[in-house]
Amino acid sequence: MNNEALVLTDRSCTDSDRILKFIQTKTRGLKGEEHEILDSFPVLLIRETDCKICRELAQFIVEELTFTDGENPAGQSCEEILELLDTTDVYVCGIATEYCVKNTCADLHKAGFKVHVLSKCLAYVGHEGHLEALKEMKEMGMQVE
Repeated sequence: MNNEALVLTDRSCTDSDRILKFIQTKTRGLKGEEHEILDSFPVLLIRETDCKICRELAQFIVEELTFTDGENPAGQSCEEILELLDTTDVYVCGIATEYCVKNTCADLHKAGFKVHVLSKCLAYVGHEGHLEALKEMKEMGMQVE
């Protein structure tokens, strides 16, 4: 059983090629239908209500794993779903490092997940704020990769 998941924050088209390569790396060698492979490495989307996900990544997004205002359509939180999936390690990418990414990572870390921040798959508002947020997340005990 693979106990990992990917969490995309908001508009995750900052570098969809890098994100796609990461997903391919995590799913390489897994056998079965596409839905079975995604069950082995789920992709969760935490978004604003007006968020548009790019076409390249949309293929990995399912409604049950999409969270708006903290809940999926069934009223469950991201943390609840990750626990139901028996997830231990969560990889996070998206926009913006200083805000959505940092807050999502902090919530996941507090909930007891091992958080991996995919620094090459992030976008930010300001470069200084981005660097400071990465430093803070590292100091909190998250893996910045």
